[in-house]
Amino acid sequence: MEANLALLIPLFPVIAFLLLIFGRKAFCKKMAAAVGVAATFASFALSTWVLVAGETITWKVPWLQIGNQTVSLSIEIGSLQMLMLFIVSVVSMLVHLYSYGYMKHDDRIQVFYAYLALFTFSMFSLVMSSNLLWIYIFWELVGVCSFLLIGFWYFKPEARDAARKAFVVTRIGDVGFFIAICLAFWHAGSFEVSDLQAVVESGQLTPGLITLLAVLIFVGAIGKSGQFPLHTWLPNAMEGPTPVSALIHAATMVAAGVYLVANLFFLFQASPFAMDLVAYVGGFTAIFAATIGLAQYDIKRVLAYSTVSQLGYMMLALGSAGYVAGVFHLFTHAFFKALLFLGAGAVIVLLSHEQDIRKMGGLWKSHRQLGIWFLAGCLSIAGIPPFSGFFSKDEILLSTYLDGRIDLFVIGIIAAFFTAFYMFRLFFMVFAGEARGPKADSKVPVVMMVPIVILGLFSVFSGFANASPMHLLTAWLSKGNDYTAATGHAPVWLPVLVVTVSLVGIGLAYLYFGSRKWSTSKVVQTVPRLHKLVFNKYYVDELYHYAFVLPAKGIGWFLYGVDRFVVGGLAYLTAWIAQFIGRIGSRIQNGQAQTYALVSVIGFVLLIVGLTAGRFLK
Repeated sequence: MEANLALLIPLFPVIAFLLLIFGRKAFCKKMAAAVGVAATFASFALSTWVLVAGETITWKVPWLQIGNQTVSLSIEIGSLQMLMLFIVSVVSMLVHLYSYGYMKHDDRIQVFYAYLALFTFSMFSLVMSSNLLWIYIFWELVGVCSFLLIGFWYFKPEARDAARKAFVVTRIGDVGFFIAICLAFWHAGSFEVSDLQAVVESGQLTPGLITLLAVLIFVGAIGKSGQFPLHTWLPNAMEGPTPVSALIHAATMVAAGVYLVANLFFLFQASPFAMDLVAYVGGFTAIFAATIGLAQYDIKRVLAYSTVSQLGYMMLALGSAGYVAGVFHLFTHAFFKALLFLGAGAVIVLLSHEQDIRKMGGLWKSHRQLGIWFLAGCLSIAGIPPFSGFFSKDEILLSTYLDGRIDLFVIGIIAAFFTAFYMFRLFFMVFAGEARGPKADSKVPVVMMVPIVILGLFSVFSGFANASPMHLLTAWLSKGNDYTAATGHAPVWLPVLVVTVSLVGIGLAYLYFGSRKWSTSKVVQTVPRLHKLVFNKYYVDELYHYAFVLPAKGIGWFLYGVDRFVVGGLAYLTAWIAQFIGRIGSRIQNGQAQTYALVSVIGFVLLIVGLTAGRFLK
């Protein structure tokens, strides 16, 4: 009974997709929004019921036969899956509700809601699947949905390019994931995650093979979760509508990469090299993206690079054996990042779709309520107690410290300082001072404010889910697994250090961008080349353009030339030879009896000469 009800969680969004995509002409804008919101609310209700019930749900039916092996369509909803279903359903439902206020003037809103519903269905199905092959199918479907939503405004060249870039870059990582699935089936004889875990824990796989599988799976996670060096698609995804940015960056596509590593954590924990790789890639990504966020001026791109940085934090935690810490930060991040993106969308709507923070300001006076909730999101991501980000970030840094990764611990502290600085740089430039651009005379629609308020409440209180001394989330995620983590007493100075570093970052942001007592121009003039380097995102896109794009285009033009002139030339030569022979034959067959008689005589003479010469030679 429970399994049958759980199967309905992804069913409601896919029904909404089918209704809206095939019957979109029958739905007005309000009806399309109502269908999307109702479907996600139903999924949210069932996800909450599954979470409260807390019992593991399994379901399996045979799907196809490969040799002697039967591949099943199977689901397994454990503690991690229950938590993910709740996160996805909450954020998706609120984004669906918010989207009506943001997109109501768009003529294609029915299609937009259809894509959102398909995206939600794909993520639900990915989380519920316990079969690597089905995980991969929905993994790719999530990528297709992101392509459709990022490029929703296809008439904008930037949106088309961003959608194509997201699709291509994430495919690079997906190749690694696909190879890992093939190797797992080859050596484990099954696509089931539980079978793979049993084989790994029984020691039937060599350490080298385990490491190879873990690394290849992590390559797939790098692409989806925007880790360096496959992070470049994520900021460009901001060309899509803001509700899409909130959904992608908070609870669906980027969360899929972190979820994949957490779901297969038994594989990574069996390989010290894979754990090191996850930890160091995550740590580097965290500080790399945080420095880029310092110099960006597009409100959505600042939030995009903060997402990349926070995803790096999650990977840093997982690589440091902090399974609970990484999932906990995924949980809190989903709420405060969705809050920040939806708040940014409200600001963009108020300011006539202006996104340059240098042309904003003064919104605290005219839109205090929006400013309060946006401030809650900033305080949460900065790690200020009692907001949720404080608890999860503290867990990450504690895991790193106890695991003995002091170098990565220091990087995490520095990244925390940068995060506080650039987020409050954003807050002060948008809300403090006087307006420097278009004035916001209108109010934020209620349909947009309600999701912001709900997410704001989650951002304030969700951190207590794993607060000391109860650690409810730790107990919840520990059910059904024995993932070991470094143990020890948390030093008293650690949270004090983290909060102090964040407060210093906030204070500096206030001096530079709030009170404007200090000038940023002096800093820029002192290190102009460094500022230019950071502003241009370390020229990673340009490096890829010259190192990969241009050579690929060159190879393409070369192959085009071979096809056009060599292969095509041979084809034309063959045709010309046939035509030439045909022309000779057509000239002989010209209808003149005299010519035919002459040819006959010449042929007869040649025949006689040949016979005579033959007899003479004998």
